[in-house]
Parts: sequence; C-alpha cells; structure tokens
Amino acid sequence: MELPIIGDIIRLSRDPKDSLRLSRSNLEFWVNLLIISWAVAFAIWQGVGFAITVGTVFAIWAILSVSLNLVVGFTGLLSVAHIGFFGIGAYAMAILTSDAAYEQLRTEAIPTLGWPFFAALPVSVGVAGLVAVVVGIAFNRFRDDIYVLVSFGFAVIAFNVFLNWRSLTRGAFGIHEIERPAIGGWVFDGELEFLALVLVSLAVVILIAWFLMTSSFGRVLTAIREDEQATEVFGYQVTHYKLAIWVISAMMAGLAGGLFGSWTTFVDPNSFVLMESILLVSIVILGGLATIWGSLLGAMAFVLLEEGMRFLPFLPSEFVGQGRQVVLGILLVVLMLFRPQGLVGRYKL
Repeated sequence: MELPIIGDIIRLSRDPKDSLRLSRSNLEFWVNLLIISWAVAFAIWQGVGFAITVGTVFAIWAILSVSLNLVVGFTGLLSVAHIGFFGIGAYAMAILTSDAAYEQLRTEAIPTLGWPFFAALPVSVGVAGLVAVVVGIAFNRFRDDIYVLVSFGFAVIAFNVFLNWRSLTRGAFGIHEIERPAIGGWVFDGELEFLALVLVSLAVVILIAWFLMTSSFGRVLTAIREDEQATEVFGYQVTHYKLAIWVISAMMAGLAGGLFGSWTTFVDPNSFVLMESILLVSIVILGGLATIWGSLLGAMAFVLLEEGMRFLPFLPSEFVGQGRQVVLGILLVVLMLFRPQGLVGRYKL
C-alpha cells in the first residue's frame, strides 16, 4: 500500500524548506494535501455528528473502491458489475436479519429469519462470493470490450432480480427493519459505534488487499495486466488467477453491502442501479489505478463532492444529484486529458 502523503508530511515537519522545494513539482503531494485538508475543514465546519456520517459513507465506498481496484487496476479487467455484488451483500443481510412482520400484511410475504448481524455478515460475504464464482467462470471466456459488456449485463440482471423477485426482495417496496450489529447486550445503535465497525472492516480489507498485491499472487496479476498471453506462456493458469481475484473482490463488495444494509436499516433496488456502478468505476479512475491509497483518496473526494454540493447556496436541492454527476464527469475528462493514470495512479486506463 502506498501512502505518499504521510512520508511527505514527515519530511515537511523535519525540514520545511527542503520539503517545500521538493513538493513544488510533486503534484501528488498537493492533491493529497488538498483533499485531506478539505475533509478536515468540512468536518469541523459541519460538526461532529455530520462528520461521523460522512466518515461512515466514506468507509463503505472505500471498501467498494478497493475491491474494484483489485480487478480493474491491478489485473486490468474493466468491470461495471460490482454494484451487483454490493446489492447481493445488502439484500442477503436484509433477508437474513429483517423481522418486520407487520409489513407482510400489506405486501407479499418474504422469509423473516431474524438472524443476528454477526451471523448474517459472513453469509452475505459468502453469497456474493458464490455468485461471483458462477459468474466469473462464464466471464473468463471473454476479454477486453466484450468483458465490459458482459459485466454491464450482470449489473442490469442483478438490478432486475432485486426489483422483480418480490417473494424474496419485496421488489420496489424494499426491506425494512434490518438488524443493527450487537455483541451480547451491546447494540451498535449509535453512529460513532457503527463508524468504528466500518473503519475496522475497511482496515481488514486494506490489509488483505495489501497482502495480496505484495505477494507472488499479486505479481502474477500485474503480469496479466501487462500481457496476458505472455503470462500464459510462462506456465501460469491465467483463468484461475482472474477467477480468484474476481471472487475475492466480489466478497469485499458483499461485505460493503452487508454493512450498508445494516447502517441504513432499509434496502431497495434504487440503491443498486447501473449509474451507481458507473460512479464506482469513476471513483477508481479518479483516485488512480493499481494503488490502494488512490482508492481511498478517490472515495474521499467523491464523498466530499457528494455531500459538499448539498451546501451550495445557488444550487437547488433537487439538482444536487445531477450537479454531482456533471462535476464528476468534468473531473474525469480533465484527468483523461492531463493525467490519465488518475490522481495517484500507477497505470493509465
């Protein structure tokens, strides 16, 4: 995992003059400093409660971003399917833990299992991984542009399953009363406690990603990105490596989905539309490919953009979502023109 900003800040504290001379030509330093300073100032301006909420949203999106970067950045497989695995994790958590019996009087009856959160979370991760195995075996037959198209198709199929399998998902009505985490009699019903949980989950995901990418397994993935056919010539089973990283990243997305479902206590298909998948790919590109720090930076910039635009006095509230997409689109165009590897990325898309 690369954390360039930490090293630069340490050098700056030890020898400000030397570090300032060095950083004048260091774009990554200034980008990191700008985004982190923006985050701190924004949190102080809005208060502790709002900062905790923004931190929770950031951690969930960061888990998603890291998971997708394992596939897109390190392995070179451009996929827009991860929002489907995110939704699978969220719906698995909702179905396993929800016990909203009063809603079944108004709509179709769905299973109400009433599992505890920490029993349902690994199952949510496992279900996302199991679906990824089935889908990944089919996807391994495709490459390049066709791979993008079939991943696009999976995202569309997943959304339609969430919307139309009403006997399991309640369709457009969604599922309410999703269980909050609890250990004994201690329930994580406060925002600060839940933030601590998602930050711990993010740290675990980062450690797993760092371990994978610094191991021989990660070096093979990088070789696949550079030249898949040459990697096969050296005797590596490329399809096995691609399937393995695909399943691991999908399980991470399922983890994010399970946390998201429990945090919101409600899921419906609108949270997993194709546009959210495109936004996720944009976050990875914005932060930078093949760098874990870039995934975190891109998620932080996205969340700050998303929340910050709500406070612009000249922008009506009904246009905030559209404005966010316009600004993100402009940023991506500028990056593709002047810095196609992203803010702190190692490779070009």
